[in-house]
Amino acid sequence: MDKVTRLASEKGVVLFSKSSCCMCYAVKILFQELGVTPTVHELDQDPEGWEMEKALMRLGCNGPVPAIFIGGKLVGSTNEVMSLHLSRGLMPMLKPYQTLC
Repeated sequence: MDKVTRLASEKGVVLFSKSSCCMCYAVKILFQELGVTPTVHELDQDPEGWEMEKALMRLGCNGPVPAIFIGGKLVGSTNEVMSLHLSRGLMPMLKPYQTLC
């Protein structure tokens, strides 16, 4: 649990993902289109990935991936991020982390 909370708070936008997850890919593309480069932790490529999955579930994630943190706070999974985006609530959260084009 400590590793997950530490990693989630080290950067502005953090995505816990699996390389084969299509929903994780969709979130990565959304962030790319919004001008944000998240720090991505691929759990299936990390030796401690299974422990991190369990920690994410304990933190309240419905499924272990994708798990999105913005500003060190758990936003949720794909549904929560897409709902925020459609209700125009995501951009204000991401504004400090957008790269200048």
